[in-house]
Amino acid sequence: MTTDNRASEHDSTTNPALAVHVSQLVKRYGDMVALDYFDLDVNQGEIFGLLGPNGSGKTTAINCILALLTYDSGTIRVFGQPMTPTSYALKRRIGIVPQNVAVFNELTVTENIDYFCSLYVPKKTVRAPLVEESIEGWKEYEMEVMRDAAGNGIIVCSIENLDPMGVHTGDSITVAPAQTLSDLEYQRMRVASLAILEKIGVETGGSNVQFAVNPQTGRLIVIEMNPRVSRSSALASKATGFPIAKAAARLAVGYTLDEIVNDITKATPACFEPTIDYCVVKVPRFAFEKFKGTDPTLTTRMKAVGEIMAIGRTFEEAFGKAMRSLEDGHQGVCAGGKEGADKLSDNELAQAVATPTEHRIFFVVEALRRGWDIAQIHAICGIDPWYLNRINDMVQVQESIRGLRVEDIDADAMRLLKQYGTSDVEIAALTGSDERFVRAYRKGLGVVPSMKTVDTCAAEFSSATEYHYKTYENIYRTSPDAKKCVAPDETTPADKPKAMILGAGPNRIGQGIEFDYCCVHASYALAARGFETIMVNCNPETVSTDYDTSDRLYFEPLTYEDVMDVIDVERPDGVVVTLGGQTPLKLARMLEESGVNIMGTKPDAIDFAEDRERFAALLDKLGIMYPPAGQATSFEEAEAVAAHIGYPLLVRPSYVLGGRGMMIAYDAEHLRDYMAEAARISPDYPVYLDRFLEGAIESDVDALCDGEEVYIGGILEHIEEAGIHSGDSATCIPPFSFSESLQAKLRETTRRIATALGVRGLVNVQYAIKGETVYVIEANPRASRTVPFISKATGVPLAKCAARIMAGDSIASLGLPSDERQLDWFCMKEAVMPWGRFPGADVILGPEMKSTGEVMGIAKSYPEAYAKTQLAIDYKLPDPSCGKVFISVCDRDKRHILSVARILRYLGFDICSTEGTARVLRGGNVTCEIVEKISGPHDGERPNIGDLIADGKIAVIVNTPYGPGSRGDGYLLRTEAVRRGVTCVTAMSAANTYVSAIEAVREDQQGHGSANDMGMDVIALQDLPQHTV
Repeated sequence: MTTDNRASEHDSTTNPALAVHVSQLVKRYGDMVALDYFDLDVNQGEIFGLLGPNGSGKTTAINCILALLTYDSGTIRVFGQPMTPTSYALKRRIGIVPQNVAVFNELTVTENIDYFCSLYVPKKTVRAPLVEESIEGWKEYEMEVMRDAAGNGIIVCSIENLDPMGVHTGDSITVAPAQTLSDLEYQRMRVASLAILEKIGVETGGSNVQFAVNPQTGRLIVIEMNPRVSRSSALASKATGFPIAKAAARLAVGYTLDEIVNDITKATPACFEPTIDYCVVKVPRFAFEKFKGTDPTLTTRMKAVGEIMAIGRTFEEAFGKAMRSLEDGHQGVCAGGKEGADKLSDNELAQAVATPTEHRIFFVVEALRRGWDIAQIHAICGIDPWYLNRINDMVQVQESIRGLRVEDIDADAMRLLKQYGTSDVEIAALTGSDERFVRAYRKGLGVVPSMKTVDTCAAEFSSATEYHYKTYENIYRTSPDAKKCVAPDETTPADKPKAMILGAGPNRIGQGIEFDYCCVHASYALAARGFETIMVNCNPETVSTDYDTSDRLYFEPLTYEDVMDVIDVERPDGVVVTLGGQTPLKLARMLEESGVNIMGTKPDAIDFAEDRERFAALLDKLGIMYPPAGQATSFEEAEAVAAHIGYPLLVRPSYVLGGRGMMIAYDAEHLRDYMAEAARISPDYPVYLDRFLEGAIESDVDALCDGEEVYIGGILEHIEEAGIHSGDSATCIPPFSFSESLQAKLRETTRRIATALGVRGLVNVQYAIKGETVYVIEANPRASRTVPFISKATGVPLAKCAARIMAGDSIASLGLPSDERQLDWFCMKEAVMPWGRFPGADVILGPEMKSTGEVMGIAKSYPEAYAKTQLAIDYKLPDPSCGKVFISVCDRDKRHILSVARILRYLGFDICSTEGTARVLRGGNVTCEIVEKISGPHDGERPNIGDLIADGKIAVIVNTPYGPGSRGDGYLLRTEAVRRGVTCVTAMSAANTYVSAIEAVREDQQGHGSANDMGMDVIALQDLPQHTV
């Protein structure tokens, strides 16, 4: 960054009326230029509106002025002084109203500004504060409120953000109940929240009201209120045991709060405000590693893809649990992180503490470990000193045992460590020991947790619901002459066999609610089979963590220590590990070695499928084809494998989900980079290298196996070709282009693999089909993310069936329909991409999964089903009035683009393309306009495609890359398309399907109908055959 210190006629050092002076500001995100020599002058007392289309750099400019972002070059002066992250006095003299501030639609822009200003000062100076005051750095709180038609209102929960204002509440660590409010401040918020609901006109239901408090003066303002249940409603429900959405539904049909019975106690009415005698901490989960080029700084735009929640008797205990629940390598506040905080200089550490990122809290921990003053850290990051002091206590307790032997820690010290949230893994790391040895030693000292209950009333009434968390409390005497002992567990005995299900942990890309679906259905099936079901999970966003999904719920991290603590108390007859994705799978081996009975597929079969050499030997024995492959632990070994099987290579670490770290290497240079990344992601396991079958069609097969018989749940055909992760590809059931003989071969191959692996439950096999040859890519003896989709499409509840098989039932006893039956409809699954959240990331799809959700369409033809998925995602299928279609494809696709282009012309679209593609189109008698590349001139004879996109003249872009070079060539084009909201199709097969969907919608709208009598009519899931087990 360069700074120009020379005064000019515009500089605020010579012009005292100038409040903000920006000159020649340049800001880049990778190759994308966000601000290109941007200039701005704002006078003191002036209200200045920064207007522009989405992605034009408005927010970036403001963040640079406020020193929330660094910039590449240019000059910024605020009241004549340079702005830094800690220039709080300067920042308080500027007020920013961001574009996503809550506004009232009924008011004009001026009336909205007047209203928000009136919250700050008297009417006579109503406009001044908008440019004089900012609430960045203030403390943020949220009140979850319920109100009924009779005017009764309760506060369900208060929530406090650890991060100060400036970070979206969904991206902030939050704590419930609020810890740093005085009773007077809490009562002010409580009264204000209920009054706001009444004034706004919320008749019934749940709402939330968000407040900001000035940490210096205690001044309270309202940020926004949502007259509906929100993201935090789920958190508040799980934190208190009060089912907000369920109660809101009853209130909506006329009940009042005093008429609704509390589900937890079965005795008190819902008008009793929940009282909690524990602390809850929520921590968001991010996926920046999936989106290279995007800015990881946390701002007012939410970027988290999931979250976890932890419960403890104290903040320290809950916070320690939360840090080890994230499944991002951290084993607690001090152990396991890969951000390298300990290697930073003090200046670098101060910058890391000042910048809100997903890892900032670990940089704060490192600053505390180095002995930095609490006041200094607070001044840098704005986190309340109360929290910094609590975290400092955690750090100091841990540092007190660094370098000791485990045997040197006595029972009192061990109990103190556990009360301050220290995990067994952290103790092992600090003492140079092993987690299992620490656990055995700790139990030998008698330091074991107590199981407490979430009961909504702080034990004032007995609880009828088994919703538990573990905590370490001080030992005490039950009578004067009794020996000191641990508090008794608040659990009740069961007279049925017990089955424990391990959930999927935090939602993230690659492991989301698909696995929660499987866990929930397994719980239902096992309960019906006569088991007492026990769920262990730490994700507040899921159905599995509802207190009434299973007979018993333990809200605990999915680590070996925490799961074993629950097992020690419950003594289950079996534990299900194959339905929650990779999270429980990684625990399977250690649990089995600890004497736990694993239900269904055994850990050895799981390891067999993950070990490529053993699996390849099995396929050789069975005579089944697979791509040439090898494994390596270093670049030198990988290079030897590449020399043997040739490029391109598909490189992936083992024991990962969502294609984490999976890449395509086209040469040795890329292989070297990829090996380094893969080793960082999965350091304890080898890296697998497969010959990449470019242009092959991929297929997924999900099946059930009881050890003898195999039932094929469904065969999926991917729309996109090989090289795009199955989670990001559109998929269709039944396959629309597979012959009967090919489907029969896929069924037979899947049966042989499942039987040979010894699967008892679900198995997923992925295939690549090139020409007439079928290759096995991989087999996963667990639930896959396609299980919910196939279950809904076929009407066969695969997860319930798998649970029954794990409980000992045979497939024959389930009464399932034939797995070779013909389906009379097509179901299409399409991925939902989060590009808008991550500006700067390339939208090209590849072997690493990037989607955050999916939708499903049902129709009598696959183009119509695909069209429904696009409409469900809110991608409007364009028509010629929306603009032109821009086509630029790689050489491999130029022959195939002609048929797509002809259909587009037939549908009435004008086509434009760059010179190379235009030559092919015109040669095929397709009329098209030639335009300049986005990097070409903007004032030449031909229009520039970038200008056409910016002017809203492009409706769809078809841009297919090939190889590593071209995958970077279209980066600017695709990024600009995302910024402007233009649909960008990056695979030829997807382009064919997309165009056929446009054609299907057009015919339906024109009343021509289709090859069937349904067209785009609504088809309910209940209209399809449903099978119960």
